[in-house]
Amino acid sequence: MATTAPTKGPAIGRNIRANLSTAELYEDAIRHGEGLVAAEGPLVVRTGKHTGRSPEDKFIVDEPSSHDKIWWGPVNRPISEAHYDRLRARLVAYAASKDLYTQDCFIGAAEAHRRSLRVYTETAWASIFARNLFRRPTDAQRAGFAPNFTIICVPSFQADPETEGTRTGTAILVHLKRMEIIIVGTEYAGEIKKSAFTVMNYLMPDEGVLPMHSAINIGPDGDAAVFFGLSGTGKTTLSADPERSLIGDDEHGWGDGLTFNFEGGCYAKTIRLSPMYEPDIFQTTRRFGTLLENVDLDPRTRALDLDSERITENTRGAYPLEFIGNADETGVAGRPRTVVLLTADAFGVLPPISRLTHAQAAYHFISGYTAKLAGTEIGVQEPKATFSACFGAPFMPRHPGEYAAMLVERLARDDVPVWLVNTGWTGGPYGVGERMNIAHTRAMVRAALGGALDDVPTRLDPNFGVEVPTSCPDVPASFLDPRTTWADPDAYDRAAAELIAMFQANFAGYADEVDAAIAAAGPGAAD
Repeated sequence: MATTAPTKGPAIGRNIRANLSTAELYEDAIRHGEGLVAAEGPLVVRTGKHTGRSPEDKFIVDEPSSHDKIWWGPVNRPISEAHYDRLRARLVAYAASKDLYTQDCFIGAAEAHRRSLRVYTETAWASIFARNLFRRPTDAQRAGFAPNFTIICVPSFQADPETEGTRTGTAILVHLKRMEIIIVGTEYAGEIKKSAFTVMNYLMPDEGVLPMHSAINIGPDGDAAVFFGLSGTGKTTLSADPERSLIGDDEHGWGDGLTFNFEGGCYAKTIRLSPMYEPDIFQTTRRFGTLLENVDLDPRTRALDLDSERITENTRGAYPLEFIGNADETGVAGRPRTVVLLTADAFGVLPPISRLTHAQAAYHFISGYTAKLAGTEIGVQEPKATFSACFGAPFMPRHPGEYAAMLVERLARDDVPVWLVNTGWTGGPYGVGERMNIAHTRAMVRAALGGALDDVPTRLDPNFGVEVPTSCPDVPASFLDPRTTWADPDAYDRAAAELIAMFQANFAGYADEVDAAIAAAGPGAAD
């Protein structure tokens, strides 16, 4: 097990309700009016004004031991130790009159890289979230439990921007020397999950582990596949394949000869879940123990409406990994035999599947491209390109080039094939074309993982320089060339040129700090 020194847990709270069971926490949540039990058993809660993460309110404490390892800038914003200490002192005084909950957890399925974590929460439902998302110690492990790091989540407390250096009353503060995270002013539980991921992303490279915002599943022969992707690209959906065992859907490490899940649960988007196409995830919304954030329901019958976006498009379900029937309880797999990079291209330009060189893989990994859709955010009137380095920039405290170099080294060492899969639009952009058929996407992914595309002839995409298979089992050949699916090929060419320019503008900020072969591997690089 990792040797990070245990922290001295904070002296906080009037009364601590420690390591309650899910049933006990349900009872407290209902007693305190925190949520409603839906008709088939999940606990449904609201997260107030914050229905998603607040990345502009996240700060890393600027202190000597971690300063030179952090990629400071608009993603990793600094806050002084003095400001942190001032806010923390006020928080401790505020919490002295509060009854709090704690859950003692592990993060990291591989014992050699595991960390112990204590999560303090103000609400019972947030304690269920921590219990679902992190790995649960056995009773014997809990008896001698000492946390390596601590999360303190008190949403009713407000930071003071004028005296504590924050942007608003909401603050997510990560102190990497003290190994302590403070979350105030937001009830959105994703901040708990992602702040823990941030700590692991900081620690793991020093142990020779590449931290990944990815899903992993394994086939019957033990062949592991890694799926990188941002929210909305299908990472959770495609990794929950009944023909393969699920290691995890979001946060993993790739070490020497092994991959492993950081978590013990899943935090899946539930908007418009399909019982036909996403049966494993859909059935978790019908179970006692699942926590549903901001999902609409009938106030009388308590029947869920997964299609409703009345509260937010970003509805979420948090459930233990064992709720997925084919989940691997160990959370550990061997080295990957295939890597898949997922993107949801709302411009309808990228091929539905293509083979990447390792340099191209690093380029797209650093770029982390997907697209936000019109209507999903205020002011977004047309598809908007989004680039998030390493497919998870808000949680990556080190320079993207450091993570990319680790990825390239592993791809080369293990000779791992890499595929770029577009789960976005075909036949035109969003509003004109249509979303990729999920049955076709599954067929392409299974063909790539099973080796069925290894000897298929390919064509070189003239815009992105990637190798595109000319055929795939159970997929129409015409579907594989995006230009031929557009009614107006000239319009496709204009859209492709626009997207290439966006890629190039985004990567300009990294080009001087990565290997020249990676910088030259992007779209239009030869122009």
